[in-house]
Amino acid sequence: MQNHRGSSSVLRLAGVILAALLAVTSTTVFAKAKATQDQAHLTPLQLEIEKQRLRLSSTETEDRRDALSRLASMHHPEASRAALAALSDPSPIVRATAAASILYLPSEESAARLLPLLADKDEFVRQQVAYALGRTRSHAAVAPLIERLSDKEDSVRGSAAVALGEIGDRAAVPSLVAVLNPSSGSSPAKKKTKSKREQNPFVLRAAAHSLGQIGDTAGLPALIPILQDEKAEDDIRREAALALGTIGDPSAIPALREVLTARDPYLAQTAHEAIKRISRLQSPGN
Repeated sequence: MQNHRGSSSVLRLAGVILAALLAVTSTTVFAKAKATQDQAHLTPLQLEIEKQRLRLSSTETEDRRDALSRLASMHHPEASRAALAALSDPSPIVRATAAASILYLPSEESAARLLPLLADKDEFVRQQVAYALGRTRSHAAVAPLIERLSDKEDSVRGSAAVALGEIGDRAAVPSLVAVLNPSSGSSPAKKKTKSKREQNPFVLRAAAHSLGQIGDTAGLPALIPILQDEKAEDDIRREAALALGTIGDPSAIPALREVLTARDPYLAQTAHEAIKRISRLQSPGN
């Protein structure tokens, strides 16, 4: 009798275990079937976005970075939305790649998501975020980018200057002027900090170019002295000449004529083209 009762207990336990296994199996099968059914209703683009979104959970940094690059190449808002989570990735290279991957969201949404990363501890992230903000054309990014003109890293200051030109907001002109001429009194440096003359050629070129893009005559008092400074690097002077031609104010013509015989033939040619452009802009009908 005791053996019979023991056997019954074992059978009941086995039945319970079997029922539990069947329940788990059926749930798993149902979930897989549902997932397959859901995917059957997705477009090829949606399937690819989902594939890359799942790769963002990979333990391999290069996989996550590659997934973001593929999402960016789709040029689609939903692909950019899938990339948002990577802005907080622990890897700097992934965060930097994510900055360009979210740019197909509405401009102001992209800018709002990017702005906190302008203070990222990693130089490359700050640099790439500044470039990305320029592409958003968001005026909300102007003041934060002006602050980055005082960043300790050359690459970040340069990218901020480039971005301000892409946005084209005249509010950036005084700070860009101060990059070329710190004595202007509009230095982007923090208050109570003595302004230092910018030494990095890329930053100086970027500031000059951006002043041309913005097109405000308030940039002339900085651009003309750079053009006339024979100690300045030739490519910086060329950028100043190009910017003066783009702005198109005739008061720059005398300074441009002065460099028509410059030792740098490319500077002379750029000045010549700038004068022609200004003349066209001043002719009747323009």
